[in-house]
Amino acid sequence: MEVIRALPFRPRSLHPGKTIGFVPTMGYLHEGHLSLLRRARAENDVVVLSIFVNPLQFGPNEDFDKYPRDEERDLAMAREAGVDYVFLPDARVMYPRPILTTVKVSGITERMCGASRPGHFEGVATVVLKLFNIVQPDRAYFGLKDLQQVAVVQRMVEDLNVPVDIVPCPTVREADGLALSSRNVYLSAEERRQALVLSESLRLAQGWMMEDDSLTVSELRERIERHLSTAPMAQIDYVEVTVFPELRQLAPDETVGRLRAGSQLVIALAVRFGRTRLIDNALIPKKGE
Repeated sequence: MEVIRALPFRPRSLHPGKTIGFVPTMGYLHEGHLSLLRRARAENDVVVLSIFVNPLQFGPNEDFDKYPRDEERDLAMAREAGVDYVFLPDARVMYPRPILTTVKVSGITERMCGASRPGHFEGVATVVLKLFNIVQPDRAYFGLKDLQQVAVVQRMVEDLNVPVDIVPCPTVREADGLALSSRNVYLSAEERRQALVLSESLRLAQGWMMEDDSLTVSELRERIERHLSTAPMAQIDYVEVTVFPELRQLAPDETVGRLRAGSQLVIALAVRFGRTRLIDNALIPKKGE
């Protein structure tokens, strides 16, 4: 495994005719990241992992300086996962001058996480496009826990004709249902226990939808919010019922049965426990799938 910290880095010129799989991360790897790397390893000749905590996607009062980092641990995990190259730049490599060019994906970024984190997805789209231009992968692997991010990257690639296939991969969870996230390390023991209300709410919501086609979007959201509120420490940022990948606004009186007949519904949650903001979601397949 080779660690690359500077540019130029051109894996395609080093491996002509080989397929390149790419997993972009901010490091502090966990089993969710490893699942992406294993899939990339199975489907490609060359696997590239990037580790870069991107300042562009953090707001002024967010956790950029405190974001968990452990380079030695990350490299050991990458080596065990069979990674060929780790691209490990710092901000001076990625942004040698103040950046004047950014990428904005409109429409699907204004709601959900975009509403409470203005500028976040512009930072995500910009750094992902830069990484695609550097690595030039055939396939790039993203976890569906960050579902809105996947939708943004997919639309950017489609709109700008970027020659890379986006491969969304299922959310990986702890045995008790908590979605894996690098930010889970921030949780106290009690916050960690109460955070299980996210996966519980999603599981209940899927049952409600399967049982009652006449359930409306607003009724479903109200039920989810009520269950989330059973955790005293939970501070709800949003509960969204929408369709993937468009993430469009749905009318409150739309019924889930009619929507499921033609669309892939998604339930998306963002909830704070203390100073830690967690997200989770569930994709609901169309009827008959």
